[in-house]
Amino acid sequence: MPRILPRLRWNLDIMPSPVEDRPGLMIRDSYGYSDATLILPPSVVPFLQFFDGETEENELSAYLVRETGDIAITKVKDQIWESLSKAAFLEDEVYEKAREEKHKAFAESPVKTASHAGGAYPDTPEELRTVFNQYMTGVGAKTFGQVRGIAAPHVSPFGGYDSYRAAYSALRPALDMDRTFILLGTSHYGDASKFGLTRKNYVTPYGAAETQTALVDELFAKAPGAVVMEDYCHSFEHSLEFQTVFLQHLLGPRVRILPVLVGSFAVEIAEGRLPESNQDTARFFDALGEIGTRLGSKACWVMGVDMAHMGQRYGDETAARANEAEMTHVAEMDKARMEKICASNASDYWSLVAEGGEDQLKWCGSAPFYTFLKSAPGLKGNMEHYEQWNIDETSIVSFAGMTFV
Repeated sequence: MPRILPRLRWNLDIMPSPVEDRPGLMIRDSYGYSDATLILPPSVVPFLQFFDGETEENELSAYLVRETGDIAITKVKDQIWESLSKAAFLEDEVYEKAREEKHKAFAESPVKTASHAGGAYPDTPEELRTVFNQYMTGVGAKTFGQVRGIAAPHVSPFGGYDSYRAAYSALRPALDMDRTFILLGTSHYGDASKFGLTRKNYVTPYGAAETQTALVDELFAKAPGAVVMEDYCHSFEHSLEFQTVFLQHLLGPRVRILPVLVGSFAVEIAEGRLPESNQDTARFFDALGEIGTRLGSKACWVMGVDMAHMGQRYGDETAARANEAEMTHVAEMDKARMEKICASNASDYWSLVAEGGEDQLKWCGSAPFYTFLKSAPGLKGNMEHYEQWNIDETSIVSFAGMTFV
């Protein structure tokens, strides 16, 4: 019987190659199941369509022969198959084993280790302190009042430190040492309709931030249908890890946190529904809001959120340059949404996000913002700094530093 080609994993990062002398597609695994990165040349890219879990391998062989006229070229099929499988990029036994081992290791680990130290930020406390002191340099004398929340980017700190600084400069160590920070971050790869929780302390080069396990258990008890407990996404997700490092830098390593990864609410956007139309989600909003109300001034909300994602890296046909041409209109639309957030107007904000059944700006922070608005209604915001950053030559990400009082 002819073999069926396995399916290429849906949860891979696939983008144009950033290497100038190696055009094609770059494939990597943000889930961390594999450390491999493959760059497929343009001539090989069409072969990927055959790895769909339904096509027989002889169909790919026949395609190769038709395209090249060379019977011997079918050996290329085996090379491509082997390379994809060895990298754990196919839905086969290699991937299943790698996935099982990674999930098991995270479940058994007593802590959430720093997955981005040594890459996005330094991996020694001395160097980390030096670099983050530089990021925070230039804080003005502005009086922020009694800050009850901030929104900062989750882009790599070296790309967005002006916005990080604008948000985190609102915190005052003398006043904030005794607070619990409710962290709401984008879950880039988790279940779109769920909230990812963990009881594990977040460990960075500064030390271990203390996850408030009683509050985690309270959320799970009150809204179990909305929760993925010990969500593996915490092991590699950067949106909360970066916020933890900034908090530790300002307040010390043992800062108290309640880390929550928020799914995208993609189904609700597509169907034109409010997220709370899902009763499990509504229960979670209520439970999180009860915690915030009970803690009162001892709670501080921290959102790790980026905004628009525009350009060829994100599926657009045209290139995007920060603050130029169409991106000036993107800035206007970004700011229109931020005005609704600052006014604590959840329904109007969500109308802008979900207009037309898809988020035209591709905000990856839309769901954490909405979760905040529903769980902490009435807090008024201010946009302290807004910027667009070219993550590559043809694509931009926008983000801001915001404060809430």
